Amino acid sequence: MTRLAGASGRHVLILNRRDSSHPEGGGSEVFLERVAVRLVELGWRVTVLCSDYPGAASEEEILGVRYVRRGGDLSLYPRAALAVAGQAFGRGAVAPCDVIVDVQNGMPFLSPLFTRTPVVNLVHHVHREQWPVVLPAPQARLGWLLESKVAPRVYRGHRYVAVSEATRRELIELGVDPESIGVVHNGTDVKALPAQPRAVRPTVLAVSRLVPHKRLDLAVRAVALLRDRVPGLRLLIAGTGYWERELRDLVARLGAGDQVELLGWVDEDDKHRLMAEAWVMAAPSLKEGWGLSVIEAAAHGTPSVAFHGAGGLSESIIDGQTGLLVHGGGVQGFAAGLEQLLVDRDLRRRMRAAAAAHATGFTWSATAKGMAAVLEDVLAAQENTTEGRHATTPARSERG
Repeated sequence: MTRLAGASGRHVLILNRRDSSHPEGGGSEVFLERVAVRLVELGWRVTVLCSDYPGAASEEEILGVRYVRRGGDLSLYPRAALAVAGQAFGRGAVAPCDVIVDVQNGMPFLSPLFTRTPVVNLVHHVHREQWPVVLPAPQARLGWLLESKVAPRVYRGHRYVAVSEATRRELIELGVDPESIGVVHNGTDVKALPAQPRAVRPTVLAVSRLVPHKRLDLAVRAVALLRDRVPGLRLLIAGTGYWERELRDLVARLGAGDQVELLGWVDEDDKHRLMAEAWVMAAPSLKEGWGLSVIEAAAHGTPSVAFHGAGGLSESIIDGQTGLLVHGGGVQGFAAGLEQLLVDRDLRRRMRAAAAAHATGFTWSATAKGMAAVLEDVLAAQENTTEGRHATTPARSERG
């Protein structure tokens, strides 16, 4: 693999709950993979420590990135702590590194407790609203305590990277020093498919993991409400997840089987074909750090409908230009947003052009360079601190 001139050759360890090949992998894992590969191209050595899953290799190298998989979604955390602590002694599967990127997806790794290696805390979004949706009350309270109270204390003095200004503001609300937080947006390298015609039927697409906090039930209910107002309307849902049965049951209860199709997992080519064919992208998620699928759809000239206040979606979508942001969390409001775009051809045409132009401002190369700049800055600060300590240490007297 070609390395760029001036590359550092230093080793970065990335701690993330999953990698993109994991059955439950999502946008955070895509960010991880795209950035890791490009960091290698910039001359870094990159190791990813993440959870294992059936059929996965415990260790492998993909496009220059070394993946080490240990434990499940929860047992990974203590195993990561042991791996990080063991680096100082040259033990374990993870070689000593120069800097750690600790990806805090709600549950923090708390790596500063186990190492003196510089740590960068990467946060996609704060999970305040999601904890009570995905976990029973006692576990949800514990999760929020770890995220909102424990983590800001443990990572104090370390650098943060947020993927949107919305996430940065939320971190500041939790007491994180504003000066310590940099913003590095997601990228996209999607190329438009100009030869791909739009679907004949009015088509809404959702690309998402099938989990409760993505609120795909709102998209299903909204499309069912619009049955008579938008003739021929259909909703395609691409993705997998443990909430699939609940969604299928909802479609059956609403009698919307002729309108809604759950496609399951689709490969990248099919995903982008669907985005290019769709009239509108639906993103009813409770919270997103950025909204990767929104920008991918925008690259194909497909505008999106999402909720205002749902984190980074308020940045990845320019309200009234590249899509619509609905105020309020109800089905009626979401349905109204979809209807406005579906029935107004001139509005869709204007938004298609604006969305495609907006997407060109985000690339994975720029994302990786932004991350690399933070890592280099952290290492330079550490070196300056070390040199300063050495300069102020009194020389030992030769006379004893």
